[in-house]
Amino acid sequence: MAARDTASLLVGLLVLFHTWGVWANVEVNMEDRVEVFRGDTAQITCMFTSSDGVGGMVIQWFYVKPSGEKQKIYYQDTTMKVVDRGTQFTERMSVNGTAATGEIVLTISDVQPVDELEFICLIKGLTDGTGEGRTKLKVFETPERPTIEGVQTGISVNEDGPSKIGVCEVKNGFPKPNITWYRNNTPLRADQDVVKVVPSITTESTKLVSVRSELSMKVTKEDKDNLFYCEITYVVPGGTRMTETNRINITVYYPSTAVSVWVESPKGKIKEGDSIKIHCQGNGNMPSSLFKISKKDSDSTDSNVLMMDDVTRHQSGVYECTSTDTDTFEEISGNTTVFVNYLDPAVLVPKDTVVVDQGEELTATCNALSSLQTQTVWIKNGVEISLGHSLSLKDNTFETAGTYMCVVTVPEIEGMETNGTLTVYVRGRPYILTPENTEIEASYEETINLNCDVRGFPAPSIIWTTSDGKNLETTSQIKTEEGVMSVVSVTVTNDITAFCNASNEFGTDVLAFKITAINHTTTPATTTTISSASAGTPRAKIKPAGSRGFLIAVIIICILLLAILGSVLYFLYKKGKICGRSGKQDLTKEKSSKDNIVVEMKSDNTEEAVLLGVNGEKQPPNDQSGEYLDIQK
Repeated sequence: MAARDTASLLVGLLVLFHTWGVWANVEVNMEDRVEVFRGDTAQITCMFTSSDGVGGMVIQWFYVKPSGEKQKIYYQDTTMKVVDRGTQFTERMSVNGTAATGEIVLTISDVQPVDELEFICLIKGLTDGTGEGRTKLKVFETPERPTIEGVQTGISVNEDGPSKIGVCEVKNGFPKPNITWYRNNTPLRADQDVVKVVPSITTESTKLVSVRSELSMKVTKEDKDNLFYCEITYVVPGGTRMTETNRINITVYYPSTAVSVWVESPKGKIKEGDSIKIHCQGNGNMPSSLFKISKKDSDSTDSNVLMMDDVTRHQSGVYECTSTDTDTFEEISGNTTVFVNYLDPAVLVPKDTVVVDQGEELTATCNALSSLQTQTVWIKNGVEISLGHSLSLKDNTFETAGTYMCVVTVPEIEGMETNGTLTVYVRGRPYILTPENTEIEASYEETINLNCDVRGFPAPSIIWTTSDGKNLETTSQIKTEEGVMSVVSVTVTNDITAFCNASNEFGTDVLAFKITAINHTTTPATTTTISSASAGTPRAKIKPAGSRGFLIAVIIICILLLAILGSVLYFLYKKGKICGRSGKQDLTKEKSSKDNIVVEMKSDNTEEAVLLGVNGEKQPPNDQSGEYLDIQK
């Protein structure tokens, strides 16, 4: 009964105090918000004071559910501390501090986005005074690195509306990250007809947020060079951070407004026979564009490349390239002029062959029609002898006979040339080129080849003869530009003189080869070649060469002296001055072919040769020409 009465008394006093306004004052101070990263530990501090002092205080912690309902998670008085079971914080929270200190700290470990709530600290005093404070717990998670992906196909400027440019995505951030599209450092704002940005948000069970943003635009030609990227902004404790994606470029298809046509190869001037590659390109890049290169009444192709092989001057002209857009059927064109340079065959006047007399002058011309400046040179035997279109040969000789080639070139284009030939024959009596040696020593039965190189036109006929009146069979005979080359083979069995007799309608010439047989018992048969062409100079007279001239002159003088001496002796014999008649011997009994000393002398002014015997009688001449000395014993 006493206890019940005491309680009733206390209740009455409380009602009386409440009625009179005598109520204890409790003040609570808390931060508006506490910010932590996901997974960190959050500490929420509640500081309080009371006019009744700090003894006997009741402390409670609550959080506000998303529905607005309060959920108690902790109770503490002077006798106990209780953590409520079955809440999301039961296993992760702790409370430190006492009423005596005036500060209570709620600690929550491994904070998650679902923990982002408002927390209430409620303090009750002994006299039923109450104080309350509130703090919002803010949780943050840095999102993963953002990605961007552009469209792989090209975008046409002819599209009616915005076309997809690309997609940006950022994952697992909290609170929700923001995505902003940029074009060349300029943010893109949504515009219904030009720019369209479509975001999508995904919230995971952990309350982490992923954001995806798709950009569509109506592109222009200039966008082919523009760079697109995304900027991502997200909140962290104490501020805001930003990151960017990589830059992407898109392929923009746009129609051509002009067409360029050019000769890709060859570079520089074109000549007949070249292969030409003509290229055509518009300043657009529409896949639907078709190209055609053509020349009126000539080559054409349904592509942007025209190939022509072995071109001629007739393929010169204007080549037009037409670009057609198959979507819009619009056409544009461009052109280029192709000129094929030409060089006609050389024309010689006189042409092919010409015959001139010795001492006569010849003028020949060589021209070739060309689209460019030409240069002409005349060549004989591989040597350049004249420069210019005209060739002048004065005082022609057999040495000027031969084949002349005129070569016409175009200095501006390498390899552009033509040529023609003219064969010149010089008309006149034959002459034979004198060899270095016409006196030959050969072993018995040795075969020697004698060459006779004859100049003259018409081509001389050649007959080989010997000093004993025989004709030799020609081994080979070849006509040359200057005359004839004749070869004869002689097998040496005794001393012999071989004659090369050349003649045409204008005269004759003779060359003698004196062959001396040498007996060698063990010498095998060989073949030696003696050529009249080795000297390379014309022969007017047959003369021994080198140091043998002096020896021959001495021999001739000795023979003359012997002849004179013999004549004197014979005269005295007839007069009986010596060797009387009775004792004389017949000096003429021997055959004249063995006794006679025959001397043939021929002057430069007569064709008649006089043979004098020791008896002073005149002998008939042999059928030999030239100046030579024949001694017979």
